[in-house]
Amino acid sequence: EKLHYLNTVPIQLVYDRWVGKYARPWARTLTGLKYALEELDMTTKPAHIFEIFIRATPEQLWQALTDGDLTAQYYYGARVESDWAPGSPYAYRGADGSTMIDGTVVESDPPRRLVTTFRAAFADDSTSTVTWEIAPAGAACKLTLTHEGLDFTSPLGLSVRDGWSRILSGLKTLIETGAPLAIAD
Repeated sequence: EKLHYLNTVPIQLVYDRWVGKYARPWARTLTGLKYALEELDMTTKPAHIFEIFIRATPEQLWQALTDGDLTAQYYYGARVESDWAPGSPYAYRGADGSTMIDGTVVESDPPRRLVTTFRAAFADDSTSTVTWEIAPAGAACKLTLTHEGLDFTSPLGLSVRDGWSRILSGLKTLIETGAPLAIAD
């Protein structure tokens, strides 16, 4: 029996000389990508986006979003109050008159776009932004709700995210059937 040993050092040197010139640019690029991704501003909270199609005209959908008699039927019984002019306050008030949500109208372009600040009266004083966008889609409208600036992993964020799902489902049902949606808790 005869044992042979291979010295890998010269093979590694040949490999480094021949392959290294091709690998270096890739390694530099991947390292640059790593640093670029890690330097992103991670303090910006992600937006939560809901999209739903509702069989209605943009005008009907706008009215359902801005008319207190209609919001009371799908927005947890809360009536919205505002003149919807940019800079004006708005509030969703419960049946007892207490404020549930309030804020300021940032942008109002009936019946296409509504942007407001959002402050939940039942939680801390953090303010976020809600954007409603209405786009015609044949016999229906695409309603896009974008909620920005709220940590959706926090207890308030989780509550708001679930709330938007229920509100949008109730809105769709009310507009399409004329009857409020009853959701068991």
